[in-house]
Amino acid sequence: MPFTTISVIGLGYIGLPTAAVFASRKKKVIGVDVNQKAVDIINRGQIHIVEPDLDMVVHAAVTEGYLRATTQPEPADAFLIAVPTPFKDDYEPDLGYIESASKSIAPVLKKGDLVILESTSPVGATEQMSAWLSEARPDLTFPQTHGEDSDIRIAHCPERVLPGHVLQELVQNDRVIGGMTPKCSALAISLYKIFVQGECIVTNARTAEMCKLTENSSRDVSIAFANELSMICDKLDINVWELIRLANRHPRVNILQPGPGVGGHCIAVDPWFIVSKTPEQARLIRTAREVNDSKPLWVIEKVKIAVAEYLQANPSKTSKEVTIACFGLAFKPDIDDLRESPALFITKKIADTHPGKVMVVEPNIQTLPNNLKDILSLVDIATALKTADITIVLVDHKEFKESKSKFASATHLIDTRGLI
Repeated sequence: MPFTTISVIGLGYIGLPTAAVFASRKKKVIGVDVNQKAVDIINRGQIHIVEPDLDMVVHAAVTEGYLRATTQPEPADAFLIAVPTPFKDDYEPDLGYIESASKSIAPVLKKGDLVILESTSPVGATEQMSAWLSEARPDLTFPQTHGEDSDIRIAHCPERVLPGHVLQELVQNDRVIGGMTPKCSALAISLYKIFVQGECIVTNARTAEMCKLTENSSRDVSIAFANELSMICDKLDINVWELIRLANRHPRVNILQPGPGVGGHCIAVDPWFIVSKTPEQARLIRTAREVNDSKPLWVIEKVKIAVAEYLQANPSKTSKEVTIACFGLAFKPDIDDLRESPALFITKKIADTHPGKVMVVEPNIQTLPNNLKDILSLVDIATALKTADITIVLVDHKEFKESKSKFASATHLIDTRGLI
């Protein structure tokens, strides 16, 4: 089937690059987002997120007339849903965004259309999406009731890209295609082959959903081992960075680097989707999540100890006179994404409880989020290093690595990334 018009629902860190790549292949793309500000920025040929080279691709796509953003879905041949899938306070998956997106495109669906759920989702979410669409459009048939003869084709095709390398990995990485029927999978492959150079591997929708969750849970377990090891080494007065370097010289050992926790919308969230479905079986996955969730609290305790030691060494000062500088807010290096960021959590908790001044250095954002503006000061590297009594490295941005020698002069340094 020739895809004349493609619609991408959700123009965030995955949706916008995906829309831009389709448009770069001279396909008409309609991007849909509830954020009017984001829509206006995109329609000016600009971007509202940080991702290398994306600005040039979006500018060209908009200028040439292949990409247009709007707040309301319009008819298309294929719809890709790339909206957030957070969890609730009890770690239950929140499918509210997927439900809203499904109901928003339902009125413009027509026979022969393809709907793909790209959002990372708990097992069964694609079937639930199809059920919502069927309920909204009883005049059309769907795979759960009509199988291969359905009017609408449904598939789950999770992204597997690294922030900072999204454009490259969208094109080059293999793609798991989980159609609700073989015909659904075949149509989804024909869509992705417009730009995907990697292999498109067919499975069913549930396995595709579980595949993405498994990939991120595997990484979460490995990171939890490194984070737990760092806390053990701190207790035993062992340099964890040296220890890992030595252990990794074994030909079959590859321990990851510890950090202040785990962030982002994938690794910090996806394992809970498995736990929510199979709580009795997912014991290791749950424990890894608990270890990684506890690491930020451990870092905060280290900060409190550092402040106490500083005051002991400087008895003429009060805690209100102690200035703390936090280096990094993003959930990983060299991006502006603050979602589920342990660095953000740690910095905010410090600012909420420390009576003195708290500064933050985050080279990838221009302004602080509204909930931080009154309690934090956004400063540059030089100002922070010159002013701070306590220095905390939370993210190893390239700017910090390039200034690594300057951190060595910090008398009270908490380095959660092994920068120094």
